[in-house]
Amino acid sequence: MSARSFLRLGSVKNVEHFLEHVRARGVTIPCDQEIVRGAESPLLVPLSRGRIRIGNRIAVQPMEGWDGTRDGNPSELTIRRWRRFGCSGAKLIWGGEAVAVSHEGRANPKQLVIAANTREGLAGPRRVLSEEHQKTTGSQNGLLIGLQLTHSGRYCRPNAHDRPEPRILYHHPILDRRLGLPGDYPLLEDTEIEAIIEDFHRAGKMAWELGFDFVDIKHCHGYLGHEFLSAHTREGKYGGSFENRTRFLREVVEGIRSAAPKIQFGVRFSAFDSIPFRPDPQQSANGTPGPGIPEPFGDLIPYRWGFGVNPSDPTQIDLKEPTRFLSLLEELEIRLVNVTAGSPYYNPHIQRPAIYPPSDGYQPPEDPLNGVAKLMGVTRQLKEQFPNLIFVGSGYSYLQDFAPHVAQAAVREGWVDAVGLGRMILTYPELLWDASHGNAIQHKRICRTFSDCTTAPRNGLPSGCYPLDRYYKLSPFGAQLKAAKARP
Repeated sequence: MSARSFLRLGSVKNVEHFLEHVRARGVTIPCDQEIVRGAESPLLVPLSRGRIRIGNRIAVQPMEGWDGTRDGNPSELTIRRWRRFGCSGAKLIWGGEAVAVSHEGRANPKQLVIAANTREGLAGPRRVLSEEHQKTTGSQNGLLIGLQLTHSGRYCRPNAHDRPEPRILYHHPILDRRLGLPGDYPLLEDTEIEAIIEDFHRAGKMAWELGFDFVDIKHCHGYLGHEFLSAHTREGKYGGSFENRTRFLREVVEGIRSAAPKIQFGVRFSAFDSIPFRPDPQQSANGTPGPGIPEPFGDLIPYRWGFGVNPSDPTQIDLKEPTRFLSLLEELEIRLVNVTAGSPYYNPHIQRPAIYPPSDGYQPPEDPLNGVAKLMGVTRQLKEQFPNLIFVGSGYSYLQDFAPHVAQAAVREGWVDAVGLGRMILTYPELLWDASHGNAIQHKRICRTFSDCTTAPRNGLPSGCYPLDRYYKLSPFGAQLKAAKARP
């Protein structure tokens, strides 16, 4: 099965036909036929919980650019991207992008790092974002800006984009093999984990001093925070029981609160996962990967290496522990929750639905609309159980021209509190702002999920929308990406 087997949303001409497609797929996705413009728009209604004030329901997802300097400072490309975050009109900036708490924790050698040598530099992106936001909206009121703090764990590549330097919590029967790790590859010691927690404490304090309103303690996409949640097989105080697997989060929050009592917290977490997927070798040919299929798991039952998965069938969702995790967030007085799923490294179709796969991916195993519906449905279910938490939804960029219709309906019907855009922000950051203000929609700028924003960094290049953003398309990086994609 290839991407051509599924209807491309770019070929759907109006909302009525989109709704017909949704019904034909047998999925549930809310969608308003008419966009409400101006002050009555659900997307422009302010939101408050406790000390948190958010001026509208538009959010910018953390969009890492792979474009910092070797020492972890922002570059001109970084500043450009954050300026575009500001012109989106979004009042909730979720983390800006993933910022490593140490050099060793970087996912790539150009990831931003929060440290003494980058303190002055990291003030720049926040400043230009605020300035651009003021120009777009006319007011700083209700603007909430966070910084996503991360350690990349299993996916550390701090010194070269093609040289993994994994820091793992446990041995995974599939992911270890993919990284070529021997059975005696060392696990992070408890003392090393404690040092990483201290890095988070320092980073959180510095984020507050730099003017960020909250920090996101990243627990998604296979990175260290997420791996803690699935560390069922790890021995010691950071593995095994639910209490032990969430000790990292509790200790990080406790230390940051001690150093910066007024800072708020958010957690972006993978609410569900699945067994890793791979291209179907029977349908892969001529350098084109086949559709994704689950890795064989018959001898891995009960499955003990996941979070939010059914241990009897790891292709299925089980929300018992994610629900317990949200109860913990309430106990910790963490109100900001951003829902995503899985990991782009081993099941990209469940968190970044797309017709066109990245270079290290596979053809979609299902209509990407199914992936959107699953993300939205899980978020709705969790929101119903935890009405006092502020939920940000993911996966909306795949909806393309119809993202405003679905976003408005999702907020209006209470499925979610704010709608996050990620990939769309790289090419058309103002989409939801334009729609809710009655501005003409610029259809030629809408993300079509070509996945070059992922393929580029997989080849050591900055992330950006190479097909639609002329800045990247005409840059030297554009030619390098074209050459990389032409290689067998």
